[in-house]
Amino acid sequence: MFRSVNIFLKSFPVHVIIWKMSCKVFGKKIPVFNSWAPEFSEKNGLEIGGPSGMFNANGYFPIYPLIKKLDGLNFSNSTVWEGTIVEGFNYKYYTKTGYQFIAEGSKLTKISDDCYDFVLSCNNLEHMANPIQAVFEWKRVLKKKGVMLLILPNKEANFDHRRPYTKLEHIVADFENNTDEKDTTHLNEILALHDLKRDPQAGSNEQFRTRCNDNFGNRCMHHHNDCNKEDPSYAQHHPSMNQYFGDSRHWN
Repeated sequence: MFRSVNIFLKSFPVHVIIWKMSCKVFGKKIPVFNSWAPEFSEKNGLEIGGPSGMFNANGYFPIYPLIKKLDGLNFSNSTVWEGTIVEGFNYKYYTKTGYQFIAEGSKLTKISDDCYDFVLSCNNLEHMANPIQAVFEWKRVLKKKGVMLLILPNKEANFDHRRPYTKLEHIVADFENNTDEKDTTHLNEILALHDLKRDPQAGSNEQFRTRCNDNFGNRCMHHHNDCNKEDPSYAQHHPSMNQYFGDSRHWN
């Protein structure tokens, strides 16, 4: 218990800790929760990289209790977050069970088109070397008018705060070049700028380096670090995103 509290206190700046504690103590939810809840109530969905406490009954966006059925997808039979898992009807979330897929989050080849009402992903997309390819796949399995809910980290509030923003043109290039999960483009930047004081579970510098060098096996690295809307490449590439995803107003 003490170790968990210690890790929590070291992992976030003071203002984030205060916000998280106030949410837990007073049961606060993300302000838009009530307006979005009907999009998930009695619907069938897929979660990438879950389950997540964010969506639990006492989380900041508590949609698990509302969902009719939720399947899950994780990249391996053994992960840092879930431990050992197997494919089959054993995806446990809240008090319910869905189907557990084992597959790359950017290659949902086991799942047919247009079969889910919504897709969830919490603090997961940043772990993927080719996020546009991943989102494109997640959109593929959505029904028409489906909803995609992505929760992404704020770099200023975690161990990435020293790293520069990733340019959108770089992320687009990853998609166009079919970058895969063995990519190590950002490795040196991560080793130099990752704030281990905010990531005590990563261990020492040497332990962190060893973990990063085996990122294909553990997927702990954050490949990309937000996109700054002030960056000229954002203005250049943002309008062209519709060529990949269509008009996002119709599905997110």
